[in-house]
Amino acid sequence: MLLRNFFIASVFLLSLASCRQETWRIVQATSVKIPVDSSAELIADKDYQAFILPYKQQIDSELNTVIGRSATAMAVARPESLLSNFSADMLREAASEKLDTIIDIAIVNVGGLRTQLPKGDITKRHIFELMPFENELVVLWLRGEKLSELLDIIASVGGEGISGIKMGIKNNNAVNVLINGQPLEPDKLYAIATNDFLAGGNDKLTPLAEYERRVDSGLKLRNVYIDYIVSKTQKGGEIQSKLDKRIYYVD
Repeated sequence: MLLRNFFIASVFLLSLASCRQETWRIVQATSVKIPVDSSAELIADKDYQAFILPYKQQIDSELNTVIGRSATAMAVARPESLLSNFSADMLREAASEKLDTIIDIAIVNVGGLRTQLPKGDITKRHIFELMPFENELVVLWLRGEKLSELLDIIASVGGEGISGIKMGIKNNNAVNVLINGQPLEPDKLYAIATNDFLAGGNDKLTPLAEYERRVDSGLKLRNVYIDYIVSKTQKGGEIQSKLDKRIYYVD
């Protein structure tokens, strides 16, 4: 009987041990850098490459479509630049046309412009590289006092893409602010064209999230860019931009 009980107990303990969940921990890890360039062809899956080739050719054909021309190369910089000025002016004009409403100003975050536009032919690929995210056009109405706070933040980071605004930067604050040539009014509502990322108060532009009213257009920003450039081209024009000291430093 004692031997039988010992056997049963042993089986029971073994069954518990077999049901125990194993705990794993990493004791060593290594990694290998695989450059994504021509050298990767040596390890490429040829069958998979053949499978995706027709799709790649179709996408390349679409992205390489020329949609317009630029009179000059446009890069991004602070406090203002050809590309940030163009982007903000374009967004303001396009928002006014597409939403059929008066847009006072536009704001584009410099960090959201991921490449530059070349002089000469502009393709869809250039716009996808410029705007690789799924951001959409948003119009919101912000009270003047909140706009003043917003412009101080923009001044503190050295500038962003703006349209309809002229302002100086002094001691990291916005000074001599004009909205379409008029002094900023604390109690006035201003219609602002921007993107949904900034409309959430992101990229340090928190006052944008304190809007009185907001309209989400559902329009992808890259499509807004493409439509705008195509429209300008159809009218016989080139894409142009200029530095006009809309943001400047005050001694």
